[in-house]
Amino acid sequence: MPSHLVAIKHTLFENIFNHAPNGIAVMGLDFRWIRVNQSLMDLLGYSEDEFYAMTFPDITHKDDIYSDKEQLGQLLNGTIQRYQIEKRYFHKTGKLIWVILSVSLEISENGVPLYFVIQTNDVTRQREMLIQMTAFTTIANIQNERLKDFAHIATHDLRTHLGNLGVITDFMQEDLPGIAQNDNFMMLREALSQLESTITDLNEVRNSDFGAQEQTLNLNLREFVDNSIYNINAIALHQKCHIINQVSDSFNVLGIPVYLNSIILNLLTNAIKYSSKERSSYVQLSSKIVDDFVVLEVSDNGLGINMEAHRHELFQFQKTFHQSADSRGIGLFITKNHVESMGGQITVESRVNVGTTFRVFFRKAPPKGRGLHKKKPHALEHE
Repeated sequence: MPSHLVAIKHTLFENIFNHAPNGIAVMGLDFRWIRVNQSLMDLLGYSEDEFYAMTFPDITHKDDIYSDKEQLGQLLNGTIQRYQIEKRYFHKTGKLIWVILSVSLEISENGVPLYFVIQTNDVTRQREMLIQMTAFTTIANIQNERLKDFAHIATHDLRTHLGNLGVITDFMQEDLPGIAQNDNFMMLREALSQLESTITDLNEVRNSDFGAQEQTLNLNLREFVDNSIYNINAIALHQKCHIINQVSDSFNVLGIPVYLNSIILNLLTNAIKYSSKERSSYVQLSSKIVDDFVVLEVSDNGLGINMEAHRHELFQFQKTFHQSADSRGIGLFITKNHVESMGGQITVESRVNVGTTFRVFFRKAPPKGRGLHKKKPHALEHE
């Protein structure tokens, strides 16, 4: 190589070596440091003289030394041209520094190995974040198993009490002739039947993984709306809230039965709970098709929500927007999670003292033989 090119190469290396933000070092074949740049000294906390008094194993975690030496050996015998590994150095203070290490071998014109060129990129922060995420995942998995155990115990105990209530209603029917035709008694029997169905569905949730969309079922939306209205009819009568059901019986959605029940029931009970005492209250349910989605609209003329103040926290956990003794701020949080777990979305419009409209986008059940679409609801495309 011409002498002027050698000089340029040397100057370029010196500039890179001295000013690179990452650590760069030259290490001899005996594993002793020949040169280290300022970035590496700053990263590990050792002075230049302290570096020169050590070999690389002196500051390398013992579990990483073997792998490093093995690949250095492969460089020397020509098996590989370079290598890159993740390893741990010890800072002068004793703390671990994680780096991505890139190593190459400088060879003379005669093919004789001269020294190793080492580059280090600090990834300590990323490793610490990964460790934290792993810890959080472990905790979440443990909590999830505890919740499964709790669900098993709860559903078992509820079924036991439900059985006792069933026996009591049978005794009442035997001891009180004519009670079977009483409207309140019939509502009680039907409520117990619906509770048993809910417990069965909860058991299915506990025993299933609903992360996969293939486990959703083809469900008739009107049937689930009718069922939910029946279940809260007594509450609506007590609150003098009129329910208007205009949901089409021809719309089928892809969903999970217990989730669909929960969504409709939550929206209905909220509309009734926060109805206005200043006017005749109503809740109106309707449906329509938007692209590949069936949209369920639940509208009321109740208290409404201050959207300017609460728009961004509407579906957050334990957020409440009205002074009600039984408001826990959980219903809408659960509803949103159920909707999204089935591939849908939920929107809301509301005005204080005028009313609220929730729109739930459910994936439309496709004709047989067609795949499932994942197109974003038209109403939300520009949000």
